[in-house]
Amino acid sequence: MEPGPAGRTGARSGWRFWSPPALLTLVVTLIGIGHAQPWRDELATWSAATRPVGDLIRLACTIDAATGPYYLLMHGWTALAGTSPTALRLPSALAMAVAAALTAQLGGRLVTPRVGLLTGLLFAVLPSTSRYGQEARPYALATLFAMLATLLLTGVLRRPTWRRWTGYALAVAALGLAHLIALTLLAAHGLVVLLTATGDRAIGGVGGRAAGGSGAGLVWRWLVALLPAALLVTPLVLLAGSQRSRQLDWVHLARPADLAALPGGVAQSGVVGGLLVGLAALGAGRLGRQSLLPGAAVVLPVLLLFAAGTVVPLWVTRYLVFTVPFACLLAGAALAGVRLAPALAVVVLAGVLGGPDQAALRRTHEWPRTAPVDYRGAAEIIAEHQQPGDAIGYSPRDSWLFLDLGVAYQLGSRKPRDVLMVRDERQRSDLWASECAHPADCLVGVERLWLVVAGRRSDPPAGVPGVKGMALRDGFTVQQVWPRAGITVALLAR
Repeated sequence: MEPGPAGRTGARSGWRFWSPPALLTLVVTLIGIGHAQPWRDELATWSAATRPVGDLIRLACTIDAATGPYYLLMHGWTALAGTSPTALRLPSALAMAVAAALTAQLGGRLVTPRVGLLTGLLFAVLPSTSRYGQEARPYALATLFAMLATLLLTGVLRRPTWRRWTGYALAVAALGLAHLIALTLLAAHGLVVLLTATGDRAIGGVGGRAAGGSGAGLVWRWLVALLPAALLVTPLVLLAGSQRSRQLDWVHLARPADLAALPGGVAQSGVVGGLLVGLAALGAGRLGRQSLLPGAAVVLPVLLLFAAGTVVPLWVTRYLVFTVPFACLLAGAALAGVRLAPALAVVVLAGVLGGPDQAALRRTHEWPRTAPVDYRGAAEIIAEHQQPGDAIGYSPRDSWLFLDLGVAYQLGSRKPRDVLMVRDERQRSDLWASECAHPADCLVGVERLWLVVAGRRSDPPAGVPGVKGMALRDGFTVQQVWPRAGITVALLAR
């Protein structure tokens, strides 16, 4: 399939082809954006972003260095917009809308404007677009910069100028700062650059010799363009590598079954993921060699992360969300092979099939969705029944559930005194607080204690381990228990 004239001119495909996907994506991601309460990863974002810059830098040196640049961005954003769920997630919604526009432009440049339009519309209705467009994490930004870097690469290969190379270099650097794993996209870029350098004109109409300059020179200029990213992300890679045992202690080594589950995982819907894979396969067959860039942008990052994940625990499905627009581009090429009405009907079908997942992700962002943690419900109970002088405690305190952060986010200044804490998260330059070694001594003078524990328990103090559990059971009696989804609140009294 040869690209049409509009496909060759790239940006000349016109706003009418990229603006509908951008607007649709923005509308879809804004619907219910503040309804689901922040889940544990978003609580980490809130905790980090609301710290002074110095504390934020010390945090990155202790844990979560790979997400440090995003936390720094959110620090500035929250200072202006606040920390409500909507405010925390709005940058991601805007990033996804821009990513949809760039996806449509890339489809128009590589193939035809019609392919770009269908690609962008399909991307807009995917549950994953809403999921990560409504999450205060860096995946939407990584998707945006992945598309921007790829779009700029196609431009620089057509007409290489220093200004275009500079733009591409900045986009790649931003991609690495948004998410280190997203740099696996450079494997696809490198393949395209090498083939272009040999004069291969089947990749979106790009030919290295036709663009001017020697093939070796083109490769060297591409490598030079990667230097800013290398300089910026190398310290992050070294720090993140030293933190991996803590940061990813919940991740297992990659298994073949993980590849089979990948489409449903990145699409946030098994049936929509299957539909996307089927359409992408048809589109790749229809495009032939023109499918090399989007196809490589899907396959190579997946294979690289899977190969690494079989040796080091790195395989996390959401790390590959930036590949979804490229799969949509291939699927858009398949849809462009029929009349516009049936093509749009398939897009609508994808939206309908993903409807239950769209509704579910607006109820909770926890994954799996069958195990949500109702921090808001727990906080409402405490706010309704607390009295002056009340104290609060948590179990477990050192888990990824972030029980203390979840309650603190919901209650704010109304939170009872954290009587067992001796060093908070900021003092530790961490995401967890330290508790006193002798809980019985710290509980002296406390008459009423709110105990927040993970899971649903009829006798919460019985599940608290160690000397803390002993101090609670010996010194207090349970007055009332309120079980909620994934969490239990108990009021203890002397």
